[in-house]
Parts: sequence; C-alpha cells; structure tokens
Amino acid sequence: MEAVDPDARSVPRGDRLRSLNLWAGALHLAQGVAILVLSTEFALPVMSFFLGFEEGRTPALQPDPQVLFDLRIGPMVAAFLFLSAFAHVVIASPLGYPRYRADLARGMNRARWIEYSVSSSVMIVIVAMLVGIYDVAALLLIAAVNACMILFGWAMEVLNQTTERTNWLSYWFGVFAGAMPWVAIAIYLAGAGGGENGPPTFVYFIFVSIFLFFNVFAINMLLQYRKVGPWSDYLYGERAYIVLSLTAKSLLAWQVFAGTLRPE
Repeated sequence: MEAVDPDARSVPRGDRLRSLNLWAGALHLAQGVAILVLSTEFALPVMSFFLGFEEGRTPALQPDPQVLFDLRIGPMVAAFLFLSAFAHVVIASPLGYPRYRADLARGMNRARWIEYSVSSSVMIVIVAMLVGIYDVAALLLIAAVNACMILFGWAMEVLNQTTERTNWLSYWFGVFAGAMPWVAIAIYLAGAGGGENGPPTFVYFIFVSIFLFFNVFAINMLLQYRKVGPWSDYLYGERAYIVLSLTAKSLLAWQVFAGTLRPE
C-alpha cells in the first residue's frame, strides 16, 4: 500500500467530516433518548446451565438451568446508540479532532474501531437473545468474538502503515471471526422452526438486515484497500463508515422497538 501524504487531505473536506460526526452524534443521542423514554420494560433472561448432581436410581450429572437475571432490552438498545453518540462527539471535540485528522491522513481511524468493538458487540448480543440464545457463557463468547472481528479491522489499518503492498491477513482473520456469531444465531433461528411456534417475523427481518449491514462494513474496507473508484480516497470510505454505522444502528434500534419495546 502506498504511503499516505498527510498534506493530501484538504482542510475543507476534513471540516465536513467534523460536521458529519457532530450530526451523527446528535442523531444517535436523540434516538437513544427516544428509545429509553418510549420503551416498555420488556426483558429477556440471562441463564446458566451449570451441572448439578441428580440423585435417584441412576445418579448422574445433569444441567441445572437457572435464570441469573433478566436483561431489559430497551436500555441495551439505547446503550449502543449512546456509545456511538459519545464517540462521534469526542472525535469532533477540540481535544479529539486533531488526533482524528492525523489518523485520517495516515489512512486509519482508531476511534472507529474502539467504538465499534463495544457498540456492535452489544448489537450482536441483542440479536442473539432475540433468537433464544440465553446462556451467559455463549453471550459472552459471542460478544468477545465479535469484538475480535472489529479489532482485526484496527490491526489491518495499523499493519498496513508499514507495508508497500496491502497485507490482507488481518482482514481475513476478521472475516472468519465475524462469521461465527452469525453461524450460531442462524443455527438457533433455523432450529426454532417457522410457523406459530417459531420466532416472530420481525426477528427474521432483523437477522437478514443486520447481517447484510455487518457485511457491507467489510465490503467498504475491501473497496478502500482495493482503491476502487471513489474509495481510492480514504476520506470517502470514512464517510461511508459513518453513514453505515448510523443506518445499521438506527435500523436495529427501531426494528427491536417495533417488535418488542413498543407500548401496547
């Protein structure tokens, strides 16, 4: 990958990115507040399945399902919106903006990956719980593997600061890590079956739409490093990340609200 000239990014275009971050932060914040105010107290259980010794004619270790706590979904949805709002405001602030501009000039944005590693992990946990994955260990691992996918994206940008040709190793590791939570979710969704006894229709819409959006992020990075058309300018890809993040989070938030959080 060719070295990026810090002077190649014009100040006016960078200032438009600052405004875009402020607008994105404001929209995330407004939606987060709306979700908190309007949502019901709908909650899903977080469970353990620790083994317990069952006495009887044939003593054996058996799973002992227990509800550890109920997790309210409204505040969880608001959380990933607030996380994004906070990140965008910090980026556009007098303290964060100079570092943001310096990172963009080098062809990277570490703040993006830090925020995504948390906010998208909250998103994927919500999707997993909506299809019936309640085990505390499974949810922790789904969040952790998803965070690893995002951190591989950060590693991709850091690694290619010092390479003449693009090194794709981190990218493909991230693709593998990112696919695993969706495989687990798909297994549960398929296993639940269809019809009246299966998940409601909105869960299928959430699965398809958010899965597609997660993949579009990977495509955006691919186009950046392949320098396809307008993506040859790193700032174009950066704007795409901001718009994609706002759209994906808004779509998930209001689909969950309409399906489970809307007052009757």
